[in-house]
Amino acid sequence: DDKVKAIIDVNKLDDKAYVEQHYIVLCTKKGIIKKTSLEDFSRPRSSGVNAITVVEGDELLMAKLTDGNQEIMMAVKSGRAIRFPENKVRPTGRGAIGVAGIEVDDEKDEVVGMICIHKDDPSRTILVVSEQGFGKRTSVEEYRITNRGGKGVKTINVTEKTGSLVGLLSVTEKEDLIITCKSGITIRTGIDQIREAGRATQGVKLIRLDEGDEIAAISQIDEQDD
Repeated sequence: DDKVKAIIDVNKLDDKAYVEQHYIVLCTKKGIIKKTSLEDFSRPRSSGVNAITVVEGDELLMAKLTDGNQEIMMAVKSGRAIRFPENKVRPTGRGAIGVAGIEVDDEKDEVVGMICIHKDDPSRTILVVSEQGFGKRTSVEEYRITNRGGKGVKTINVTEKTGSLVGLLSVTEKEDLIITCKSGITIRTGIDQIREAGRATQGVKLIRLDEGDEIAAISQIDEQDD
């Protein structure tokens, strides 16, 4: 049942300055976060190397490359998100378990996304999408900075109509959003077509779904001319 969860492209791993100044940040579905120096991955083996010790009942969700000076946001299915400085997560070795990033509500709740952002990039907004096709963009500043490991704040108003939160992205208006449904249907729309709204709203309908269908994944790509 193992699956690839993340692919990260890096500069040459023999660039000493580069690998010493960058980190791999990993998060799990149960809200654990872990940061390890890229240098620890600079001597790869064909069989792979251990990146994180995942406890029973948990699962690795994603991995990101950072420069050590970013802010981390994590969001959970129940509609909450947390924002904290990357330096609140100290680097640990490859085999470590990690520390609490965000609190999940119960056994059914889980992390659906993690993003790493530079706080001095005003062009970026936070995009969230729910199972039933609702979504919105919100200013990063609406998410107050807190300590890691807390419950965070509401990022979308989850109701029976919207369904649970399924994704969190850091986007600009020069990108397009790709939405993939469980039925295999895919839709592409300009980020600039999705209006900004407050954290506590449910957003607008981004895609009409057939009965029983749900959104499976979201991703962004650079805007392209037709």
